[in-house]
Amino acid sequence: MAERLAPGDYDQLHHFIATGVWDAGPLERELLVQADRLVGGSDAVLVIDDIAIAKKGTHSVGVAAQYASALGKTANCQTLVSLTLARGEVPVMLTLRLFLPESWTSDAARLKRAGVPVEYQTPRSKPEIALAEIDRAMAAGVRFGCVLADAGYGLSAPFRQGLTARRLAWAVGIPRHLKVYPVDVKLIWPVAGRGRPRKRYIPDILSSAAEDMLANTKWQNVSWRSGTKGRLKARFAAVRVRIADGPPQRIKDKGQQHLPGEEAWLIGEQRTSGEKKYYLAKLPATTDLRTLAATIKARWICEQAHQQLKEELGLDHFEGRSWQGLHRHALMTMIAYAFLQHRRLVQARRKKRINGPPPQPSLPAVRQAIVDLILRPPPQACPYCRRQIRKKSQQINLPK
Repeated sequence: MAERLAPGDYDQLHHFIATGVWDAGPLERELLVQADRLVGGSDAVLVIDDIAIAKKGTHSVGVAAQYASALGKTANCQTLVSLTLARGEVPVMLTLRLFLPESWTSDAARLKRAGVPVEYQTPRSKPEIALAEIDRAMAAGVRFGCVLADAGYGLSAPFRQGLTARRLAWAVGIPRHLKVYPVDVKLIWPVAGRGRPRKRYIPDILSSAAEDMLANTKWQNVSWRSGTKGRLKARFAAVRVRIADGPPQRIKDKGQQHLPGEEAWLIGEQRTSGEKKYYLAKLPATTDLRTLAATIKARWICEQAHQQLKEELGLDHFEGRSWQGLHRHALMTMIAYAFLQHRRLVQARRKKRINGPPPQPSLPAVRQAIVDLILRPPPQACPYCRRQIRKKSQQINLPK
């Protein structure tokens, strides 16, 4: 972009992004509108995740020692909560919002130095940020059928309850020890052996861990889609349960236990490596196992989008420390990504496809599209007749 818009002066573009006097709000809203136009619909999914940007030093906004999912360990990084809208294996990024650790929200001078707006200075968890961004997307009219998230968000009862309160279908990962009740659990009056009569109901059966609930359930081989190396398969099991996320209540001699909450699907996945994963899904009771498996596995699409934003569009190349500069830079990468997805979808529509969705843009295709746009010369006018003269852009074949 700098080579085309500010030849020989990269700092001009950097200053425009980081400190220029302009409002990013209209662009953010337009991105939501265009993303919905590209891939929105009742069969689309909204994927909640976070993306880590490794950093050195302590001055960049939001940087702290925290878990980086891309690295699989705790590292000095910035973490942004991401929303990705996807349909037919074609993702479009909607928003990236920085998470501020406690070491930042408790230091007013640090927040002021980084230019963090007042409305973002109060401590907020990642699930709270995600719910706020979902509200913003829904207010803009973005259409989707289900919200997906990993166990980092699925562990949060307020997050799950917030999605249900918004009347959204959802499927989230959970840790194996999360407590659930059988779907037919009942609340009964406890019989007091001594003392005053009890005033609160208790469940007639104790809650158990998710892995224990599925221990005696029949597991089945399920294939949910075709991959680059053939059909993707794993073993799945699913039962209807009630999540133990109701109000806390003392139950017999077990101390404080959560009462039964909303009803949902508990799903287990056993991969070919032997590893087991567990999920909760707020989907209709009539949903079949293959649909449940395909829904929870649709979350993978955001990982490829994150990779392309970093490697091809420079999300992690921002050379600044401010809140405004980081979010504007992230917005520019998301707009570029949405534009490239638009170009790929247009090309896919020109080709006859017997079945299946439009192809996911490959990394070489994204690289070539960027180079084509940069090298395309602007139209020139003839000095005599004023007619437009268009030169062919140089073609560079990049390695695949």
